[in-house]
Amino acid sequence: MKLSALAAAAFFSAAALPALAAPAAPAETFPGAPGVITLSGKCAKLVVAKFDATKGCKNELASVTLVNGSVTFIFTSDGKALGFQGDGSGIKPASNGNARLPLSLVTTGVGNKMTGQVKVAGFCTFGNPYAGKPIAIECTAESKDSSFAGSFRTGGKLVKKGK
Repeated sequence: MKLSALAAAAFFSAAALPALAAPAAPAETFPGAPGVITLSGKCAKLVVAKFDATKGCKNELASVTLVNGSVTFIFTSDGKALGFQGDGSGIKPASNGNARLPLSLVTTGVGNKMTGQVKVAGFCTFGNPYAGKPIAIECTAESKDSSFAGSFRTGGKLVKKGK
């Protein structure tokens, strides 16, 4: 089975991630301390190779920061998810007040079980949802066999924050 077909068939479900409601403090940074943040908005694009999963893409996006500093933006579609992962220490300022996370992996799975990792090169560019205004999170990555793209726009409100 081709790697792109495997990635298109298996995503990791963000719905299984623990999240607790908490008010957002404007002084916080994003993606911030270890934990899970769930943003509401509109999934504008989710594509794996030639497979376009945008139509089934959920209008929530999870940002997971691990204790080791790894940051993953997780897009979900039809019970599956695609995670764009990179080392949070590599986040640099980008244009228009945004930040840029260099990517090293795309993770895939179903339910709460990880089923795959693909080494990639790429970036996620994002704003800070704690600023109280709409932002975009845009990720693009390429492996030697495939390409991945996700685009999400928030309505300016944080949904849930948890550990």
